[in-house]
Amino acid sequence: MKDRIRLIDTTLRDGSHAMSHSFTREQVRNIAAGLDEAGVAIIEISHGDGIAGSSINYGFSETPDMELIEEAASVIKRARLGALLIPGIGTIADMKEAYHRGVRAVRIATHVTEADVSLQHIKAAKSMGMFTAGFLMMVHMAKPEQILEQARLFEDAGADYVNLADSAGYLLPDDVRRRVSLLTEKLSIPVGFHAHNNLGMAAANSLAAVEEGASYIDGTCRGLGAGAGNCQIEVFTALLERMECQTGVNLEKLLQTAEEQVEPIMLRPQTIDTDALMLGYAGVYSSFLLHARRAAEQFGLKTGDILKELGRRGMVGGQEDMIVDVAYQLSKS
Repeated sequence: MKDRIRLIDTTLRDGSHAMSHSFTREQVRNIAAGLDEAGVAIIEISHGDGIAGSSINYGFSETPDMELIEEAASVIKRARLGALLIPGIGTIADMKEAYHRGVRAVRIATHVTEADVSLQHIKAAKSMGMFTAGFLMMVHMAKPEQILEQARLFEDAGADYVNLADSAGYLLPDDVRRRVSLLTEKLSIPVGFHAHNNLGMAAANSLAAVEEGASYIDGTCRGLGAGAGNCQIEVFTALLERMECQTGVNLEKLLQTAEEQVEPIMLRPQTIDTDALMLGYAGVYSSFLLHARRAAEQFGLKTGDILKELGRRGMVGGQEDMIVDVAYQLSKS
């Protein structure tokens, strides 16, 4: 186990999904300031689908991402301000603008078998002096050996670490152990882990990652995020303290931020309801949940039936536009 775990808070990025991309400037300032004071290593902010994600496919942001980045940058004093970028949604030009607005850490995210599409973005980010990670999504859809091959592409491109995302909240702790342990053994750069809680495994999976040598762990205040949400960062910080694992995070200040700044603005409790559970059970991308609910209402279907069909077809992030097509086809069957 690593002596020091660096916690990355993605409340202002993954949490954007659960907020229907409606964060205000004031909310961003308050949350970012609280997280910074608590000692979080990186505070990630952007549309839920990354820089430039605001669109008809993924949902429009009420406030432009670049303006929210500037608001966060204005109050952060110690942490790195981070952002996510998915090639094909965001561009290198978007990444450069984010840098000029204050972003100093970027994670380039791809489907688990498509790391090659991110290499130019990683190299560009490193040339700007940004702390850079390769971020593999939907890692339950590949075997550990395949993930290692993809991670080595990030390593060769100069990434500072590789992050594995259980985007569907599908994995069990032993699944996490097999993936993380192989990477920590074979790579020369650190490994991180990003959990979703659709089967109630976010904290357990994150602990399994730490026990297998992961150095970076993602979480959000109150678990705010897509699907049933993410690993609840204040809970996970408390768990790490129980394990006498160093994080540099002040738990009391983190709890204060979660209680006073995040919980009051949440649109709904972050619970594992039937639809969210089905995401994990069927292995479906967590950010599909709200899109599937809207499609179910439009076509008079059960959300779970749409999610099961998306899982059967192996739909992945970036195919949000297909959800309506699937719902339409189900309504005619």
